[in-house]
Amino acid sequence: MAATSELPQPSAGGAPASTTAAARRKTGRHRGEGQWAVGHFTPLNGNEQFKKDDDGLNVRTRIETIYSKSGFDSIDPSDLRGRMRWWGLYTQRKPGIDGGKTAILAPEELDDKYFMLRVRVDGGRLSVAQLRAIGEVSQSYARGTADITDRQNIQLHWVRIEDVPAIWEKLEAVGLSTTEACGDCPRVIIGSPVAGIAADEIIDGTPAVDEIHDRYIGSKEFSNLPRKFKTAISGSPVQDVVHEINDIAFVGVRHPEHGPGFDVWVGGGLSTNPRLAERLGTWVPLDEVADVWAGVVGIFRDYGYRRLRTRARLKFLMADWGPAKFRQVLEDEYLGRKLLDGPAPEEPSSRWRDHVGVHEQRDGRFYVGFAPRVGRVDGATLTKIAELAAAHGSDRLRTTVEQKMIILDVPADRVESLVAGLEALDFQVRPSPFRRSTMACTGIEFCKLAIVETKARGASLIDELERRMPDFEEPVSININGCPNACARIQTADIGLKGQLVLDAEGRQVEGYQVHLGGALGLQAGFGRKVRGLKVTAAELPDYVERVLTRFDAQRRDDERFAVWAARATEADLS
Repeated sequence: MAATSELPQPSAGGAPASTTAAARRKTGRHRGEGQWAVGHFTPLNGNEQFKKDDDGLNVRTRIETIYSKSGFDSIDPSDLRGRMRWWGLYTQRKPGIDGGKTAILAPEELDDKYFMLRVRVDGGRLSVAQLRAIGEVSQSYARGTADITDRQNIQLHWVRIEDVPAIWEKLEAVGLSTTEACGDCPRVIIGSPVAGIAADEIIDGTPAVDEIHDRYIGSKEFSNLPRKFKTAISGSPVQDVVHEINDIAFVGVRHPEHGPGFDVWVGGGLSTNPRLAERLGTWVPLDEVADVWAGVVGIFRDYGYRRLRTRARLKFLMADWGPAKFRQVLEDEYLGRKLLDGPAPEEPSSRWRDHVGVHEQRDGRFYVGFAPRVGRVDGATLTKIAELAAAHGSDRLRTTVEQKMIILDVPADRVESLVAGLEALDFQVRPSPFRRSTMACTGIEFCKLAIVETKARGASLIDELERRMPDFEEPVSININGCPNACARIQTADIGLKGQLVLDAEGRQVEGYQVHLGGALGLQAGFGRKVRGLKVTAAELPDYVERVLTRFDAQRRDDERFAVWAARATEADLS
């Protein structure tokens, strides 16, 4: 069994120390929500109990000294389904279990004896050596699997516990890690993949990404949060980090008096209770981003709701407090000073925010963005991409929040050769809108929460739409999710597909999707609409998407976006 340790108490530099009535009033919630700031330290569910028993970061020692030597069956259940997440490890779904059993079977019945391993890629930044190492790990230890996620990470599957220490050694030798890639802690910091090189950049957030990572990731100061905490930082005018749906986001703006800095957004998130982040109305200079970030994380740690996992994200606290109170607590209790007021971001400068294509950098070289199919790659191909980048004079690559990749620093006379090399690997630099704008989560192939297939279905949907609609050019996002948890951001897609079991024309239960329409981020961000009873079977999906896009193309007004059309279209046109 895991060793026990006392949960760290709120302390100076972060949490309020008192349990006074005034402190209780600030919470806006009744007693029993498990908020540390008002003295509620008794664990109120199993997750809070195992975190109190032992910090998630401590499991690494047991993995290295016990589990990797004694095998899967030696793993303590609280480590297996709890603390291992702090090191990027989830058990994957046992093969052959259909989606109808996802919500019925016990966790141990769904568990395979293999793991998904998430490699943390902060800011989406990779060197040739790092990408090569991930490719080699994939081929040696993960049956060649690799997926680019919509949070810039790379995920591997079929990982054995016996191989984890060797994988860590290989990754850490090139500066990568899996530390806090999952778990109730600060997850990967997503950042603009063209930070520091884009000619139109407002401000380069890279120093802030590095400072937060170096000061806080792997630190026990924030290793026990109520739930996961997602961060985004970008100074790009295209707003390329989906800032509206992160727990905290720093968005590049120009202050009329103080120049470039960041606007702060707090409390976004999707899943089954989606909520857009709200502005605090502040302007933060680059060198203060890490302190403000730590203050917001401290509020979440201390005031966040720990009683129910379904209400433990920061968005629920923000919904109760509102941005004015949140800013006041941040300034008064965590920073000890007032923040400057600041302007809101301007509208995104482009409808395409994925950086796919050939673009000139500020130094005269070029970056080349390309599109895998729904983020699915493999270890051998990642190695080939690394070698292709090196052969064309680059040592820097990036992943994006749209499951795409970018090669930076390409000399002008090497661009066309690089494009040809990428396309020989079936990575398109000038893709159709369907390949460019279709995303999919892991799905039933590996995920224990999934109900339906996603990756293969997304790839086949792309092929079918390219064949049927070769002249369609409008940027329309199609996001496919295997369950209601929205890892693929279904509520903010033009066409969002939530996996579930549905009845076909013969009354048989088959894989299918509930349809969300007209969601958006950036311009007029929102969650779109659902048409009552609108569900499609997997077999009907290409026909449905073609039908809706054909109606949109016929009915749109001038340059009307799909989301705007979907808001005004009749239910018959959307069905």
